[in-house]
Amino acid sequence: MLTKLKEKVQKMLTAEARVAYRIGLTPNAISIIGIILAFLSALAYANWQLTAFNLLLATVLLLFSGFCDAIDGVLARLYKEATVFGGFLDSMLDRYADAAVYVGIIIGGLCNVLWGLIALIGSLLVSYSRARAEAANLKMESIGLAERAERIIILAIASLAAYFWQPQTAMNAGIILLAILSNLTILQRSIHVYRKLEKTGSLAEKG
Repeated sequence: MLTKLKEKVQKMLTAEARVAYRIGLTPNAISIIGIILAFLSALAYANWQLTAFNLLLATVLLLFSGFCDAIDGVLARLYKEATVFGGFLDSMLDRYADAAVYVGIIIGGLCNVLWGLIALIGSLLVSYSRARAEAANLKMESIGLAERAERIIILAIASLAAYFWQPQTAMNAGIILLAILSNLTILQRSIHVYRKLEKTGSLAEKG
């Protein structure tokens, strides 16, 4: 849903990408920094009861992790360093990052466990549905309400609300919204794939 905006943001990140390149950072290195930040964010969520500041810290770390996810692609394209393995690594690390953050929230008791698991599964399957569709040569980018950028923004807003208001109530509401939207996205993508395959007469073909 935010794909077009994401493309504009990526163009704006050219200066930051050039700085990263000058200090010797590669796209894969930035991807690894992103996953480290995501794990630190998860740790902050899991330990939010030690100090409310951890909720704010978790939010900042989450957003910086998302920033790394954006800038590694810009750097790869800008300096012609995009590789098949780099794309694979970035995608895999993103899934670990997503899972870590949700697990941190669940362990910290910030949401209902069932809703947390539904949101986690939905998040992973949104990405899987895109990968599976693209393996069948079907474009999936921008299809669905809750791609990764949207999920990070919703989680960040819920986290900020939790910091200033009632932590468990605000975070649980955010997780419920993510659970609904991510699984609705899977449904949207399934319908999109079905219609595309039906048009090309490929429904009966085995993938």
